[in-house]
Amino acid sequence: MDILQQCQQWHEEEQHQKIVDALEAVPEAERTAQMDMDLARAYNNLADVGELAGMKLLRRALELMRPHEGELGDTYSWNFRMGYALYYLDQEGRALPFLEKALELHPGDDPRFNTRQEIEELIDSCKRVIVLPRFSQCFRERVEGCWQAFASVEAEIRQELIEDEDHIRGSEIVGRVHDILALAFDEITIEMGFNGGKFELTLTPEGDRVKLFELVYFQNHAPSEVLAHWNVVVGRQACGRIGLRTEDGWELNTDDVQIWVEQLGEHSFTISTYCEKLLPMLGEEEGRAWWLISTLTDQTLGEISHMRYIDGFDVLREPKSEPSILLSELPSKLAETGIELSANPQALLDSYIGYEMQPDEGPEADWRLDVMAGSTCCPQLINGYLNSDDVYVDNLHSDGAVAGFLCYPLESLRDNESTQKIFDFRDSLEAALTSGDGAEILTLTGGATGLYCGYVDFIAWDIKAVLERAHEFFEHSEIPWANFHTFRRATAPVNLKD
Repeated sequence: MDILQQCQQWHEEEQHQKIVDALEAVPEAERTAQMDMDLARAYNNLADVGELAGMKLLRRALELMRPHEGELGDTYSWNFRMGYALYYLDQEGRALPFLEKALELHPGDDPRFNTRQEIEELIDSCKRVIVLPRFSQCFRERVEGCWQAFASVEAEIRQELIEDEDHIRGSEIVGRVHDILALAFDEITIEMGFNGGKFELTLTPEGDRVKLFELVYFQNHAPSEVLAHWNVVVGRQACGRIGLRTEDGWELNTDDVQIWVEQLGEHSFTISTYCEKLLPMLGEEEGRAWWLISTLTDQTLGEISHMRYIDGFDVLREPKSEPSILLSELPSKLAETGIELSANPQALLDSYIGYEMQPDEGPEADWRLDVMAGSTCCPQLINGYLNSDDVYVDNLHSDGAVAGFLCYPLESLRDNESTQKIFDFRDSLEAALTSGDGAEILTLTGGATGLYCGYVDFIAWDIKAVLERAHEFFEHSEIPWANFHTFRRATAPVNLKD
């Protein structure tokens, strides 16, 4: 009996830990795709749904299976196990296409496989949840639990950092903190250090403005006992003439990188970079080279300023003929234009843009397509909705947060002489949503006026509380109906008043 046959026998006997012990003992380079699949199935079966340990097992299962998509992506088992892990991680939007593919590939009646009916029930559950999201824990609750967990061990972590004078255990300590933050975030990038007075925990959005909303909410809820010893910072901070050093010997500093700056608008720039030292890496590991230069730019400008002002970024394989400057000179070059290089993430999130659209007059058009004009501090959500791209919605959903909007008819609010009544109603709705502990349950991100409907946009940290508050407001208004809709364009609305 070979190891796969033995694993199948253990699986039938529900001895899943024996499968894990046997296959994890096989060096990664020697494990076959089928071994990884059996190992992933065992982790799926061992996972205690809703618990941190269970979440780690489900993520480990995904980690094992993802590299085999090219070989196994058209098989029933790969799709079902991917969908299963994502479903029980409260990632129904991501799980749905895998489960639908598994149903399409279902091998028929066989006791070794889940039945078609069981898969259909999972699919139906996914479809219900992406219309009206629900979570074992919403983001608000996850943040609270995460900070409680961090506070209970932060003294130990500080001691470990103090004792690690030679920085030998840095990755291990960061990994421990990362595991704690996984209570709130499906994916998060962190850095840790000591500034001479306090320890620092840096939460980096990696250029993602939607993630920035989550990180600022998380930062704002750090308990006082943590803040007594830690600075919780959002975004890599500007460090002047700094260098990077990788574990495999690459060294890079700001004077190694030439840049060319082009101004696109009053507060908008694009930069092209060239680093001769990284040309070998650019040929073999292009993504890694981009990451190094982008990170060095974050640490030169500060990540928040990088996100706010740099709207185009390129890594060149050969220098331009025009005169360049060094990356170390970029802050002063931008300062000459009159912009402020602020490290305050809230200032970025508070910056709104106005937009106009050509409205679709068809009464059967998708929601929001009647919009004539609006404003937003999160254009990624608007663009994602219009392009039927759910990546940002899925990212928020995986953390227990919801990107959505309220919509209501404007007919009863129209006045031939003025639109003031429309804006007054929206102001009243926004005030009702944000009053009292409103900041705990949502962040408003904009609004819009259409031919037929008005819209109020938000990210909900506690979707149940938000919809209860919205329902109460609409019930006491003269508006004849009102709906909630996620920023998934293909889904149906949820009626709040009929």
